[in-house]
Amino acid sequence: MDVFELLESEVRSYSRNWPAVFDTARGSRLYDEEGRAFLDFFAGAGALNYGHNHPHLKNRLLRYLSADSIVHSLDMRTVAKRRFYEAFQRIVLGPRKLQYKIQLPGPAGTNAVEAALKLARKYTGRQTVVGFTNAFHGMSLGSLAVTGNAMKRGGAGVHLGHTVTMPYDNYLGRRPSHLPLLERMLEDSGSGLDWPAAVIVETLQGEGGVHVAGAQWLCDLADLCKRHDLLLIVDDVQMGCGRTGPFFSFETAGIVPDIVCLSKSLSGYGLPMALTLLRPELDVWAPGEHNGTFRGADPAFVTAAAALDFWTGEGLEAQTRAKGELVRESLDRIAAGHRDVIAEIRGRGLVWGVAFADPTLSAAVGEAAFERGLLMETSGPEGEVVKLLPPLTSTADELAEGLEILADSVDAACERMR
Repeated sequence: MDVFELLESEVRSYSRNWPAVFDTARGSRLYDEEGRAFLDFFAGAGALNYGHNHPHLKNRLLRYLSADSIVHSLDMRTVAKRRFYEAFQRIVLGPRKLQYKIQLPGPAGTNAVEAALKLARKYTGRQTVVGFTNAFHGMSLGSLAVTGNAMKRGGAGVHLGHTVTMPYDNYLGRRPSHLPLLERMLEDSGSGLDWPAAVIVETLQGEGGVHVAGAQWLCDLADLCKRHDLLLIVDDVQMGCGRTGPFFSFETAGIVPDIVCLSKSLSGYGLPMALTLLRPELDVWAPGEHNGTFRGADPAFVTAAAALDFWTGEGLEAQTRAKGELVRESLDRIAAGHRDVIAEIRGRGLVWGVAFADPTLSAAVGEAAFERGLLMETSGPEGEVVKLLPPLTSTADELAEGLEILADSVDAACERMR
């Protein structure tokens, strides 16, 4: 028994799917301790949008550390934090005419969500929050309460309350939106719905199975929230920082949320970092009312500021959209050859899902891909969706290579299942 089997909790998951000991990584590839290369279509579950050890980020970080600069600062003022704030305002918020205050809630996406939920309840004086089917917002208790997955919710061990779940866009197929149901419940004193503080939504559900909300549905949701005095929270933890094309995933719909949750690729380098963005009038916190020891991650500020250099212009967004079309075309060809097992192809930008009718087949595809040197994960309530999250910096050749491996893996998995 090796040290991983001996000491590591049974809760481990990715290491079970990928039985390798990884050692180094560059760009879109990881290498195990024996030197075998793996093309990465996982990207740290979306935390590595710019790939592994990007030299622009790495060199900035090494210079910072070699100068004995501040590493841990809680929420004290530091040079690294100031430089990040200035870059974020100049490159992200200013050009989009977004007026947000920045809260540092802790190191992970679920910290950003917890702060958003807590603030919405404090500001409105109400308790209920509306979430959606197949949503995933994190593993802490507040985030789990607005998460849809039964297995993850069951791990809480306590009742998860003060929330109500509504159908996500196209939850029942290509049918009319169910937002009128929510509106009717809000207007009917007999509906049993306690007046909500907020609605929390992902514009594209990654862990839930790569479900894409339509722009009109998101606009209708934002309008509903405004008319009924509900705060709109967009969880952009996985789909923000350019994953769907624009920096924020909600930009395509032309909406402006009241609160935005960011993490994962925010630092650009895989360093823990999260932000909760909030409209200035919502900033009713008392000093220290919501805090945490690791909310001042100065090395992450350094790489996050460097990563924003990729967003000076429209180059990265345009490239991501173009690469996304290449991926979609390849996936459509794969689906056309396997109409009996592939239910749907869905996605946007550089997040795509291949939904299989049989969840055991999606797991078999992932296993076959690993054997061929490609890392992918599955998502969806039953793990029925093979999810593709390649780095935004992947080359066209790397994308073509990975998609060819995926096609071979689907063929191999189907053959095994016969």
